[in-house]
Amino acid sequence: MVALAAATALLAGCSAKDDEAGNPLTDDSKASGDSVVVGSNNFPESTLLADIYGEALKAKGIKVTYKPNIGSRETTYGLIKSGSISVMPEYNGALLAYLDQKAAPKTLEETTKAVKAGLDPKLTLLDPSPAQTKDSVTVNAATAKKYHLTEKSSIADLKDVAKDVVIGASPEFQTRQQGLLGLKSVYGLEFKSFKALDAGGPLTQAALKKDAVQVADIFTTDPQITQEKWVVLQDPKNLFGFENVQPLARKGALSQEGVAALDAVSAKLDTETLLRLDTQVQAEKKDPLDVAKAWLKSAGLG
Repeated sequence: MVALAAATALLAGCSAKDDEAGNPLTDDSKASGDSVVVGSNNFPESTLLADIYGEALKAKGIKVTYKPNIGSRETTYGLIKSGSISVMPEYNGALLAYLDQKAAPKTLEETTKAVKAGLDPKLTLLDPSPAQTKDSVTVNAATAKKYHLTEKSSIADLKDVAKDVVIGASPEFQTRQQGLLGLKSVYGLEFKSFKALDAGGPLTQAALKKDAVQVADIFTTDPQITQEKWVVLQDPKNLFGFENVQPLARKGALSQEGVAALDAVSAKLDTETLLRLDTQVQAEKKDPLDVAKAWLKSAGLG
């Protein structure tokens, strides 16, 4: 358990703000009218995005406190409802799957509308970004070669071989529709076994590299996909849907100036840019806070 905790801590990067993070579950992290508490889930890109949105607020003179690397959506959604955090980066499709497992929107607009309909009344979504980061069913190079899988292959092509391979992902992946439940109901996949790791972070990456798992849930903006020659399988039945970056906020927690600042960030953040920034954090081991500040400055937002 100690090793797991240490690995999870590394997941968010060694950001200068970590010392002020405190315990996200305590009352002292409650949002107040004169400050904004920016939270993030427990994987590197979420921490990076929280830094980007938080520093954009700071650039407007808004007081910001960070609560990074809190945990999975199952935890953070409750914290933003309770007011322990004010705003955090979300992914509209994944949030919708959490709120309504049966939802199957066909467009970004339908996704956002459905999320808003299912949100707690105290919460709201800001503008979506063009940037997308999807969960994916990814196989390592050896598995791709063994089963003749290419970038044109689909998740359905695993149906006859799933019984012979191990899949790795975050513990929550076991019980999510955008996880094992959907892979079984939508694609008919039943794997040899499931290995609980982390949310597309170093544990999952290492297991896939070492062939401890042959299949993993890897985020599509992960730079290691190209570096390790992993193969992301196509999702023709759209199990993983739309996954646009989109801030989730408590109503009234942000001023109009704050909302405008975050919407301006989202408008300039595309998938290519996000992949480049992820590479700096995950592959080049740069501090996510430094990466966030540099990008905001280059985009005229810092």
